[in-house]
Amino acid sequence: MDTSVIDERPPEPGRPEPESPERARTAYARPQPHGSLPDLVHGELLPADERLWVPQSPDVSFRPLVFGVAQGYYVNLLRVRRSGVLSRHRHAGPVHATILRGRWRYLEHDWEAVEGGYAYEPPGEVHTLVVPDGVAEMITMFHVTGSLVYVDPDGRATGYEDVFTKLDLARRHYAAVGLGADLADGFCR
Repeated sequence: MDTSVIDERPPEPGRPEPESPERARTAYARPQPHGSLPDLVHGELLPADERLWVPQSPDVSFRPLVFGVAQGYYVNLLRVRRSGVLSRHRHAGPVHATILRGRWRYLEHDWEAVEGGYAYEPPGEVHTLVVPDGVAEMITMFHVTGSLVYVDPDGRATGYEDVFTKLDLARRHYAAVGLGADLADGFCR
């Protein structure tokens, strides 16, 4: 069965000319650009090996996916195995969240992040993350740009996280559980 698609529309400015089906299925033949980094692929997003989860507290852990050290961002899975208040924080940059399991909400908003959903959090917003009663496990993929600053109810900073603190925590954990600190270094881009 030929599943190739031939675009019959006339070319528009900025749109490539249509290729033959044979040419369209030909891999790029030139070297990748000098200095470009290799792809980073995780074959199993929710691993069976518990050691890949980096503990932050007894019921909260994260699994790093990418440490964007050159651009100041990180992508990780946050896993919470208890209900209750997790943290009050402010973001210096945008945050994208994809909810894989469970649900959560912010005390400052009337919406709830639900399994299979997506949330965008704008820079500068302060919110208090809560996992509701009855949620045994929450796992959300967060793409965090810039720092996350923990604050008290009046907005005074009490701590922070960024790509470098997350990387350091992952390096120490992986070394301690026998996976080697360089496992975390492999997630750096």
